[in-house]
Amino acid sequence: MPRIDSEKFYTSAIEMHGTTAKGVNWTSKETQEIRFDVILDMLPKKINSLADAGCGFGDFYIYSQKKKREPKKYIGIDSLIDMYSIASNNTAQEIIIADITKDKIPHAEYYICSGAMNVLNRFETYLFIRNCFSACGNGFIFNILHGKEESETYNYFSTCQIKKIAKELNVKRVEIRDDYMDGDITVGFFK
Repeated sequence: MPRIDSEKFYTSAIEMHGTTAKGVNWTSKETQEIRFDVILDMLPKKINSLADAGCGFGDFYIYSQKKKREPKKYIGIDSLIDMYSIASNNTAQEIIIADITKDKIPHAEYYICSGAMNVLNRFETYLFIRNCFSACGNGFIFNILHGKEESETYNYFSTCQIKKIAKELNVKRVEIRDDYMDGDITVGFFK
């Protein structure tokens, strides 16, 4: 069972804040873009295909275009129909509706995820990571809340828990960045 009903969680945010960073429950556009910058730093400069797991409004793709770092092929994946519709309109790229914890997802050179796992429970997070890592050719880069806090809403992971998942998935190389924002971590699992 998810900790919260993600459809209500995001629908109410969209109703309150529209298609902004706050509409996907980020504190601000600035903190969202800090996370995007860290992901871009961990990706190679040229990418043939990239899948954005939990793509929301397609903000990462739009930001990568602004930075002249967009992949040749972008695939957005989200489980919510509202996100699918908005991301399709915002990006004019391929957007797929799927539950990443259990559905078959397309192959891409790299997978990324910014924030979509923050409201899952631990088991769902493991399934999400495993599915994205299995579907990527070279690596999966994701950010998640960092720490040992317990929350009714949000999902926090310690560095030790991340390394344990990496070991279970036989990740060849793990890169961890925790130097950009308190309580946040960006992880790269590379093949």
